[in-house]
Amino acid sequence: MGSTVVRLTAADPPASTLALVAAVALARALAAFAPQVPIQVKWPNDLLVDGAKCSGILLERAGDTVVIGIGVNLAVAPDLPDRPTFSFASRGVAIDRDRFADALAVALMDALWAWRQEGVASIVRAWLPLGHPVGTPLHVSEQGIDGTFDGLAPDGALRLRGADGTVMLIHAGDVELRRPVREGE
Repeated sequence: MGSTVVRLTAADPPASTLALVAAVALARALAAFAPQVPIQVKWPNDLLVDGAKCSGILLERAGDTVVIGIGVNLAVAPDLPDRPTFSFASRGVAIDRDRFADALAVALMDALWAWRQEGVASIVRAWLPLGHPVGTPLHVSEQGIDGTFDGLAPDGALRLRGADGTVMLIHAGDVELRRPVREGE
């Protein structure tokens, strides 16, 4: 889809929370074009439809500059060996790329304004209804730990509740959604 540059200032919230900003903006823009498609955000910034990845967001930082790169499977989804993918066209939703890019730019400007003026808490509040529900089983690959989603901390960190009830804060990592285990399985 494209990239945008964010120039950080001393008054800005932590740059790492821009992943949440981008996810909120992207989810809002997609919902405007495809309200019938159930979009879900996987922490911190992957967008899924029925468990299949439909977008990618990458942040690269150099000094006081962050480049936010966003790719969205509007027409075609790549075939990936490790995960299912989704394109909006596969669901019969035709989204004009240029109109979508314009809408995404506006949504990103709005989310960046909220991030700068209202702080991370406003982005966390916007992210939560878009994300996986509390209680969703998760696996954090890098640390090799399992638990359930327990919301987000005020700084945007993932709250992972362990089987013993303790809550760990995850600030970075690849999180996999797990299907709930049913009795008898």
